[in-house]
Amino acid sequence: MPNSPVKWLYPGMRIKRWLLTSLFGVFIVAIGAFLTATEYTFVSFFGVIWIICGIILIVLGMAKMIVSLLTLFLPRGERELVNILYKKRYLERGPKIVAIGGGTGLSHLIFGLKEYTANITAVVTVADSGGSSGRLREEFNIVAPGDIRNCLVALADAPELVGDLFQFRFSKDSELKGHNFGNLFLTAMYQLTDGDFEKAVKETSKVLAIRGSVVPSTVQNVHLIAEYEDGSRTQGEADIPNPDTRIRRLSLNEKDVKPTEDAIKAIEEADVIILGPGSLYTSVIPNLLIKSVSEKIAASSAFKIYVCNVMTQHGETDGFSASDHLKAIFAHSNSSVVDAVLVNDAEVPVDALGRYEGEESFPVKADVDAIRELGCRTVATDLLSVTNYVRHDASKLNKALIKLIESNRIIKR
Repeated sequence: MPNSPVKWLYPGMRIKRWLLTSLFGVFIVAIGAFLTATEYTFVSFFGVIWIICGIILIVLGMAKMIVSLLTLFLPRGERELVNILYKKRYLERGPKIVAIGGGTGLSHLIFGLKEYTANITAVVTVADSGGSSGRLREEFNIVAPGDIRNCLVALADAPELVGDLFQFRFSKDSELKGHNFGNLFLTAMYQLTDGDFEKAVKETSKVLAIRGSVVPSTVQNVHLIAEYEDGSRTQGEADIPNPDTRIRRLSLNEKDVKPTEDAIKAIEEADVIILGPGSLYTSVIPNLLIKSVSEKIAASSAFKIYVCNVMTQHGETDGFSASDHLKAIFAHSNSSVVDAVLVNDAEVPVDALGRYEGEESFPVKADVDAIRELGCRTVATDLLSVTNYVRHDASKLNKALIKLIESNRIIKR
């Protein structure tokens, strides 16, 4: 009896007891109906009570059977119905947020925001040329998968072990040394989908059961080119940071780079667009170099927020204040891509600053007045987390973003 309906009545299925409860309720209702049909008022009254009790038993039994069935079919981490309803009803009614950038900054941002809304789209740069991503680009002619992988894991609703698997890096003793399993998985999926990177990302999204979506800003295998103030030039994201001279201009090695349709659609439908946090010249600005992307952001009626970095990055933003970050963004796009700037104004502890002296990295100055002169609203608040690194505190950042978003009445609950 491989497919016999009798299996539903096997012990331990948690179906039989509630089925019997419902059937007993039907029996009670039948007795009640019989009693109400008599000509004696007193007996009819008890018949009504029996009917009410029977209906309660029927409803209870049916409800418990439904819960048992849901428990069987849903993943282990989602068996609480209240959590399911929260995700499927409350979060789906949240604002449509598009987060644009790359690196660890973007993945940390969307990891927190997925508890605020399910309508998140991460538009991710694919210009990375270092590490595992760079090696895979050269060997398989694939766009950089590393930042895409980080964002997929950040939005994953799959078990934690699956996320750890995608972030697993092979040891230096292996022939796969330095590679992430997730990067290799995306590369394999790319080949299985006949070289369709967008489809590869979508299929991987299903594996990780992500909340929201992750899309590359382009699927063209582009490289960044930096022109410096001393007139020199460098190609390749990994080689762009230059401690000896400032970056004057950033460009792509290909002209008329086409964005992905999903990226453009997400921007057009967005209620909120967030740029950063992340490396200014190698994570945030590369997306804006795609002309259609920056034009669509500028034309969008969405509320546009730039999350400024906490610390300067040696070789990219040495000596930069918050307004300098904003000026660089405007110089590579236009002044309509940002409405408000969120910046940290908490002081970095002296002992933490000491750890960064060797890296020549310093706190970004929150020059609020200069930002306002550029035409942007400014929110300066404590966003600081100090552990082994000085970075944004995920909880503080998310609370500040949500407060800023809701202060502009961008709520769809």
